[in-house]
Amino acid sequence: QVQLVESGGGLVQSGGSLKLSCVASGITFSRYAMAWYRQTPGNQRELVARILIGGMTNYADSVKGRFTISRDNARNTVYLQINSLKPEDTAVYYCVAQWFRDYWGQGTQVTVSS
Repeated sequence: QVQLVESGGGLVQSGGSLKLSCVASGITFSRYAMAWYRQTPGNQRELVARILIGGMTNYADSVKGRFTISRDNARNTVYLQINSLKPEDTAVYYCVAQWFRDYWGQGTQVTVSS
């Protein structure tokens, strides 16, 4: 049984920071690319950041320079450090494990107040 559990979301003021975590179980974590997506009501899910098994990363243009994705294979955990938060970053953030198929977490809410 595969499970991805996100944590670290919450309410933060514009300009603040958060660090999201996602702990995976039921998969060989080191063989999966890991990604963060986000979604707001009425919008499609947007890829925020991805980290490959070799450590290569990519980011959405809207978050580049503010968000950093990292992974700790020993802890089966992927992180998203979010700095300089803006109200438009408000969304549900999802953790995704990607190899032969994708596994999704349930999401964690990030709300940025102005």
